[in-house]
Amino acid sequence: MSLIQPAGFTASGIAAGIKASGDLDLALIVNNGPRYDAAGVFTTNRISAAPVRWSQTAIQDGQARAVVLNSGGANACTGVQGDHDAAAMADHTARALDIAADDVLVCSTGLIGERLPMDKVVAGIATAVEALTDDGLVTAAKAIMTTDTVHKTAQAQGTGYTVAGMTKGAGMIAPGMATMLAVVTTDAVVDSALAHELLTEAVRTTFNRADSDGCMSTNDTVLLMASGASDVTPDRDELQALLRTVCGSLARQIIGDAEGSTRDIAVTVHGAATEAEGEDVARAVTRSNLFKTAMFGQDPNWGRIISAVGTTDAQFDPTTLDVAVNDVMVCRNAGIGEDRSLVKFDDREVTVDIYLKAGDHAVTVWTNDLSYDYVRENAEYSS
Repeated sequence: MSLIQPAGFTASGIAAGIKASGDLDLALIVNNGPRYDAAGVFTTNRISAAPVRWSQTAIQDGQARAVVLNSGGANACTGVQGDHDAAAMADHTARALDIAADDVLVCSTGLIGERLPMDKVVAGIATAVEALTDDGLVTAAKAIMTTDTVHKTAQAQGTGYTVAGMTKGAGMIAPGMATMLAVVTTDAVVDSALAHELLTEAVRTTFNRADSDGCMSTNDTVLLMASGASDVTPDRDELQALLRTVCGSLARQIIGDAEGSTRDIAVTVHGAATEAEGEDVARAVTRSNLFKTAMFGQDPNWGRIISAVGTTDAQFDPTTLDVAVNDVMVCRNAGIGEDRSLVKFDDREVTVDIYLKAGDHAVTVWTNDLSYDYVRENAEYSS
């Protein structure tokens, strides 16, 4: 199914020469109105990149008319000059579009600690403006890829309006808010306060529950832009569900493309006393390297699972814990369950179900295995 770009938006993706490979590396998404409501959720990493700091300030008024994004360089830990470069990206985009610089958001992704080649970035912005089309979202998604092997987009249709999004991410995915970079657009009429509320909730249960490698990025950004071009004011609950659907799809695609991975793993905690405790338990398991390497080796080693559960403060009786791997109850009452040889790893997707028996809450966190190729790719990333 082809991607439907919401009305009121144009987008482009071009090769500016930031990447030595010559691949696409600069994207632009423009909101042509009639409304320019926007919201953003950003990394909670105290070492935040210059584009994050620029965008956090620019979006405070709840308005944005464009976002310019580059791959091939994170513009993180680049000092005062990095802040100037992020501001320059916004300024040059604004000049080319004849809008105010503080109506332009900026996102960057790539290697930390190196300045962007601003001559190429500036020239690329002019080219990206000329290349804007009303169906350019897929090309834009391709332009923000780094170690991604595929571009990532998603869409959902509401009652008279559309929600669509793009993201990038394959490593350094353990967000304290979001993921690497994501932009969600809609032609619904949504004021900025509601947009922020709905986006924050969608992120909480989607991007925040995709945990690839336990490493939080300096550049994580999720943006929502609403053009109002459909002239439809949506039902709040419907829009929340659609945002969750789009963000959930994008987050799931990130796990499916995680660096060097061979397994997509859904860790679901059942019977938690609270939602927060369920998430804590699931995340303790998904961040266990012992668990992740066991999954790579197709070993349903439930001892590694319950030992991770036991490191949390969640409420449960340690003597009644059950664990199933791919629907085989390998652990019963914190002891030996069914024969682990019954667990089949025929599919890429693996399910791990943990039964705390302490309440009524269930939480799923997605992760991936830890493979030889993950080590190789990250050992050679900056070389």
